[in-house]
Amino acid sequence: MPGNKHSFPPSFSWDSYLKDKNAVVAPDKCFKQNCDIPANEFELSQKLEAQDPRSSTSTCIATVIALQGPRLRLRLDGSDNKNDFWRLVDSSDIKPVGTCEAKGEMLQPPLGFRMNASSWPLFLQRTLTNAKCAPNSAFKQEPATPEENFFKVGMKLEAVDRKNAFLICPGTVTKVEDRMIFIAFDGWSGAFDYWCDFSSRDIFPVGWCAKTGHYLQPPGSKGQPKVRRPSVSPGLPTPTQVAAPTTPAVVTKQDPHISSSLITPEAATVYLKTTCVCGPYLSSSKVKQMAAEVGPAAPSSLLREIAQICMDSAVQPKAIFPFMKTFPAGTGSIKLSFGGNTYSSFLKLPETKADLWEYLDKLAEQLLCCENFFSSQQIHGVCPRCAGEGSDSQTENIPVPIILKPGATKRSLSTDSALSSKADSKRPKNVVTEAASSTTGSKNQRPPSESSDPSRWTIDEVIRFVTDQDPANAQHSELFRKQEIDGRAFLLLNSDMMMKYMGLKLGPALKLCSLVEKLKLRRSSLHNH
Repeated sequence: MPGNKHSFPPSFSWDSYLKDKNAVVAPDKCFKQNCDIPANEFELSQKLEAQDPRSSTSTCIATVIALQGPRLRLRLDGSDNKNDFWRLVDSSDIKPVGTCEAKGEMLQPPLGFRMNASSWPLFLQRTLTNAKCAPNSAFKQEPATPEENFFKVGMKLEAVDRKNAFLICPGTVTKVEDRMIFIAFDGWSGAFDYWCDFSSRDIFPVGWCAKTGHYLQPPGSKGQPKVRRPSVSPGLPTPTQVAAPTTPAVVTKQDPHISSSLITPEAATVYLKTTCVCGPYLSSSKVKQMAAEVGPAAPSSLLREIAQICMDSAVQPKAIFPFMKTFPAGTGSIKLSFGGNTYSSFLKLPETKADLWEYLDKLAEQLLCCENFFSSQQIHGVCPRCAGEGSDSQTENIPVPIILKPGATKRSLSTDSALSSKADSKRPKNVVTEAASSTTGSKNQRPPSESSDPSRWTIDEVIRFVTDQDPANAQHSELFRKQEIDGRAFLLLNSDMMMKYMGLKLGPALKLCSLVEKLKLRRSSLHNH
């Protein structure tokens, strides 16, 4: 193929494999791939603009690190090799340098930019000065999306191993649901199978690798343990080296790169402190009926179970479901049931305890509940963070250490003496446990004080106020955080702003406007007194 940089010795024959399995291949019409394989005209070290795979709204500068068939390994400038990703030469995610500027848009630093954010303009200028930019001719037209999902269960294809993205492996479609298909890699552990949209650019027709010269990882052997390849290819460049990949080797049981966690997921247990402040989204009466302990189970299973528990205990379940979409995007599926229906959210499921606690920390923040609502150890008696008291304890003044989750970075571990001396300061002053549907509440669980100046409210206090006025407003919480709507900003909002810049429909915008006017009157009366 013109532009093909490498060729690999044949190690797998589809013809004999299909005959042996009596299998059916997925026809070309199923795939969002060009029938005529585009030439790879890129060169190592060339610069281009690429969408950050972790943020759909960020376009960054990237460097070509490796080439394999019509695929590019890219590294976002200002990031490290841990976040490298692969794209096809005809992907719409990559553009020539200068595309953003021509559209009047700004290039963004990648997530995890290693320098101070204020230094980004200078860093960008230095990066592009005398840089070798990829020519416009190297970028190919993305193929059209198939008219519908033509995949059927049992069809064979070639698919990217998303845990070892340099590899493409033989796979089988084992499930089809609406736009989604579930791919199982032939002969390998099910932990590496995944869901994807039928228009995914990570799946290819049988024979694609042979046409492009891309290495095809053979299926696992039935007589061997089902373990996988190492997560780093021995032929791909190191952080200090730019080089093209060599043929990846098949890993055996003795391969030292294989982690035992790839074979058996580590189990975890989550404890729920149901007497803690539970925030405006959860019903305090329902929370008290929650199980105090969930697990032990794999991190992905625990996340599913806890998400469903929160959904079942919600004041309005539909306000909690969007929280699932704020987790890192992926192909793992979480199915949650409420209102007699089942809804799916696709995200990157946690594989380790550290991953799980990172997700639960974020969930706790979104729920506006106490930091110790989810913990890795059981907390008896008084919670040191919110002063919520367990029914099994009479020792209200005994300080309890804050539980630091494995891998947690946002929470500091206080000493017993510090907790004891600041016990009163740990009691939340402006927390609401249940929205307007609640008729009872603790004195420590209320919205912002009627006597406080709304212009001084924090973002969370604004969220608590609007949620207390109408539980349906809980669905706007993440939007308020994203737009940094504190008390002063909230008082400046009008319906045009909300619809144009926040994307709200007229009805919700008018309801929020009425609350703005209510607060303005309150503030005016405070000043008059």
